[in-house]
Amino acid sequence: MSNHYFAFQEGEQMRPKNVCVLIFMLCLTLSFCSSPEKKMEKQREEDPRYQYNLALFHLNNGNAEEAIKYFKKSISLDAQYYLSYNGLGIAYLMKGEFKTAIDFFNKALQLNPTLSEAHNYLGTAYQELGMLDRAEQEFRTAISDPSYKSKELPYYNLARLYFSQDKTKDALYYVQKSIETDPRLVMAHNLEGVIYERLNDFEKAIESYKAGIKISGEDVNLKFNLAVAYFKNNQHSLAREKFDEIYSSANMEMKRKIDEYLKLIK
Repeated sequence: MSNHYFAFQEGEQMRPKNVCVLIFMLCLTLSFCSSPEKKMEKQREEDPRYQYNLALFHLNNGNAEEAIKYFKKSISLDAQYYLSYNGLGIAYLMKGEFKTAIDFFNKALQLNPTLSEAHNYLGTAYQELGMLDRAEQEFRTAISDPSYKSKELPYYNLARLYFSQDKTKDALYYVQKSIETDPRLVMAHNLEGVIYERLNDFEKAIESYKAGIKISGEDVNLKFNLAVAYFKNNQHSLAREKFDEIYSSANMEMKRKIDEYLKLIK
């Protein structure tokens, strides 16, 4: 509202009636402005997809509890909203409540059997519970879906599964499939380095860690692994240099390990 509407002649006093009219007009204006906002807010409150997106926001920020609240709100609005069941599975997976996570992933797959993402996460939950055969089956189901666009994840998970079973060559094959699918998947480069270390191929391990660091920038764990690979490859000066670089950023446990390596280098 411009100042023009409040203008009056010099010396003229605004009568009480005029004040009432202006206040009434102002109230009408505020009601008109707030009504669409309240309507939109109500629509969002009743929209399962909007509640799902709120949950994803909290999940991506590492707040599993808040995510669970909004995923459940989404389901209360639409019991068939399978993405929210999958989201609940991921949230409980983050919390380490693997059996609960499995229940929600299975519910999502019951509603949508083609949801390959749920198969991948379901495999992760089974692996955490030591149910390795079932985990492998779920990872392979996700990989076999030609429409699944994130196959680097089940490839990586399958590599991790085989590595835990000392099937090193199989692990190497699948981690390389993961990197081939998504060259920027830092954790796959790291796992590739760990696998090469087990194979005593420290030169290739060093290259894998370097590739991961090039993508991630300041990943302390990757730099620590690189320093250890340098040490094992008898490149002690490079190992010391890398240990010194990360020491101030390392946690207490990593500092303890670095101190042990530095004593060996001396």
